[in-house]
Amino acid sequence: GAGPAGQSGDLMRRRTLLAQAATVCLAGCGFALRRAPELAFQSLYVNAGGASPIGNEIRRNLLSLGSLALITDPQRQSSADAILDILSEAREKSVVGVTVSGEVREFQLRTRVRFRLRTPKGKDLIGETELLQQRDISFNESAVLAKEAEEGLLYRDMQTDIVQQLIRRLAAVTAL
Repeated sequence: GAGPAGQSGDLMRRRTLLAQAATVCLAGCGFALRRAPELAFQSLYVNAGGASPIGNEIRRNLLSLGSLALITDPQRQSSADAILDILSEAREKSVVGVTVSGEVREFQLRTRVRFRLRTPKGKDLIGETELLQQRDISFNESAVLAKEAEEGLLYRDMQTDIVQQLIRRLAAVTAL
């Protein structure tokens, strides 16, 4: 008969068949992994200032696309197909919860970025737009250092989310 070796072969065939069936089902429903966005412009100047954390992350993400020439010299920005102006970026922290005795129990963290996309001649491709991310964080007086580290991670997470949203908005521009 088909001893243990035959059973494991049947099991492998079933698993393979199941994996193939799942792939067909996912493909049939329109599921697809997110691909790198395709931009309507070949070159871009990011006008964000040198110390801008959002500007730096946008530049890194756009460089990773590979298909876009990133103009870094301000003197050459007029040679870019489009100019991304980071008008402002802000981190905010506000109290949203206190105990009966008035001690802070919860904060809300916000990251806010205003930007616009334009041609070197001044035509708006994306008018002035604000993106906002917010997260709530509990506060514990006895774990201040851990909460500061968590706060830093949440701000970085919000920044990454905003950069991804911004890049998707850039990809939504279809013509210059």
